[in-house]
Amino acid sequence: MHASTENGADPAAPPYTVGDHLVDRLAGLGVDRVFGVPGDYSLRLLDHVAAHPTVRWTGCATELGAGYAADGYGRLRGMAALFTTFGVGELSAVNAVAGSYAEHVPVVHVVGAPALARQAEHRALHHTLGDGSFEHFAAMHADITCARAVLAPGTAVAEIDRVLMEVRDRRLPGYLLVPADVAELPAERAAAPLPPRADGTDPEVLEAFATAAGRLLAAAGSTDRVTVLAGLLAHRFGAQDDLTALLAAGPLPHATTPWAKSLLDETAPGFSGTYAGAAGSTERTREVVEDASVLVLAGVQFTDLNSGLFSQVVTRARTIELNAGSAAVGAAVFTPLELPAALGALRPLVAALRPGALPAALEADDGTDDGTDDEDHAPLSQAALWRATAAALRPGDVVLADQGTSFYGMAPHRLPAGVTFIGQPLWASIGYTLPALLGAGTAAPGRRGVLLIGDGAAQMTVQELSTVLREELPALVVVVDNDGYTVERAIHGPDQPYNDVPRWDWTALPAVFCPGGRVRAVRASTVGALRRAYAEAAADPGGLTLVQAVVPRDDVPALLATLTRALGRGTAGGDR
Repeated sequence: MHASTENGADPAAPPYTVGDHLVDRLAGLGVDRVFGVPGDYSLRLLDHVAAHPTVRWTGCATELGAGYAADGYGRLRGMAALFTTFGVGELSAVNAVAGSYAEHVPVVHVVGAPALARQAEHRALHHTLGDGSFEHFAAMHADITCARAVLAPGTAVAEIDRVLMEVRDRRLPGYLLVPADVAELPAERAAAPLPPRADGTDPEVLEAFATAAGRLLAAAGSTDRVTVLAGLLAHRFGAQDDLTALLAAGPLPHATTPWAKSLLDETAPGFSGTYAGAAGSTERTREVVEDASVLVLAGVQFTDLNSGLFSQVVTRARTIELNAGSAAVGAAVFTPLELPAALGALRPLVAALRPGALPAALEADDGTDDGTDDEDHAPLSQAALWRATAAALRPGDVVLADQGTSFYGMAPHRLPAGVTFIGQPLWASIGYTLPALLGAGTAAPGRRGVLLIGDGAAQMTVQELSTVLREELPALVVVVDNDGYTVERAIHGPDQPYNDVPRWDWTALPAVFCPGGRVRAVRASTVGALRRAYAEAAADPGGLTLVQAVVPRDDVPALLATLTRALGRGTAGGDR
């Protein structure tokens, strides 16, 4: 054991550096692992990660996969970190960072760069464009990050803190370029954690909003005439508990958009389904949302694929709209007013209304399918696949549904309480969910990940399945084998060669990725085979089961069929 000085410092310990400060700050924000791919410009910085007592390095197969994994981790943890090398590494991850920006996921992208002394020579170093400039790639991040810093002596610690606080507070990605020599500069240990986020609500604005909202709610008279439609931003901006408290004050009929699926307990009284405008919502859900005397939009952002191609029916005069930093009652806008504060102001107003009867409980799957093809011997169809999958879910599962048949096949089905549902319908980058399974599984140890992904999408990021297996994450992986890009076929070109993908034997992958590992792989082309595979997966809660679910090439879930017909009209130049 080394001797200690009077103040407890170990004289033989390595000096505390800028790199140590960065990793300590990440740990202080709840990050217990970082994702990435090493490169020569980042190796010494990664030594500080590897030496940290609570933060673990999780190496991925590709930078894009690492970025998707960080996104999945950040959705559950509220902060994530991605480490890549300069140029080739960071640009490989740009698609993932852009998706995090579009969908409000706080990920800090840390890039190891050439030392300042090397940069000052302005020579053609590897991983550059050969023009002696080292500024190009930071500039490329300007539109997909909320804060950026190129670390330099004297300001590195302050800049790290500034960028991390902006990422945390704005729920958007940030960018830190760390020259190799700057990471090794000495730094003082922080005396205190980063200051908490300040509430930006103006009390006078809050009072004016409550007065206006109170008048509109009082005109409704009773709780059954007030509906809450919840959106994803309620989760991203920390308002989920406030939203739950508002619903308890009523009780109020409520629904979510597809983007916010699982934000609310779908087994609770008053839950009225998933609202996607005219293109996929049940008649019951549309009536609850569209016929309400007062509609409260809580963190809702309508996008094309989230609203049935903007077919939502929302009348401004009877709407209370709550956004991240502002609210509106009818045409009157109130700002600055943060979402949790606005929900809190509505709670006593709702409690003062006359209690009304809640809508009748939903059927198990919203009645979207008739179940006539559910016999064990029946060939597997999209409808039967999603019914069986919904029935196999259990409380606590983290479901990741890739954009396409998986997302829209599962969207109408009710989830058990305690299930988290992750999709990416705004950025809509296919293949996202396979690496995101890695991130979500490490963010929530002990919870089973359930990955639902098409064969074409899975081929894009399948390398990270090996990382999932290496980390020994409990998971059920369902690859929907429908011979190519079925969504694209439904939009345009059903028989065109550009919608084809190579045929794979998905059950053979575990032997390549994890020989001798605790993994089961089965092919299911009938309803009975699928049910048996799900039962076997449930019997081994700590292992990984991969199911190759074979369905007809042109079979499309009902909700997606409605959307693709409209999207197909748009590809011909028509109005979407």
